[in-house]
Amino acid sequence: MKIAISCDGSAVSQHFGRCEKYVLFEEENGKLKSRSEIGSPPHQPGMIPRFLNEKGARKIICQGIGPRAMDLFGELGIEVIAGVSGEIDKVIDDYLKGKLKGSESTCEHF
Repeated sequence: MKIAISCDGSAVSQHFGRCEKYVLFEEENGKLKSRSEIGSPPHQPGMIPRFLNEKGARKIICQGIGPRAMDLFGELGIEVIAGVSGEIDKVIDDYLKGKLKGSESTCEHF
């Protein structure tokens, strides 16, 4: 399964739609199968869920995300784990170990 993490530098971005890039990683049986980075497309309403869906993402990990984006991801069958912060390598490791916990989105761009 492919998972996308919104990133600024080496950390989870505060807002998934305004990040500089996405780290896409593929997990198989609890192991990291592949990892790549893709630049973020221009921020336009509704574009990023479709963009990540086209890249094969079935989950997104982010810190902040608005309710409309959550709805769009849901319509595409993409699970969102929001309220996550920290360094990307630790987030991936916690996810693979089943220890990643999300919380409420910290997005203020409603």
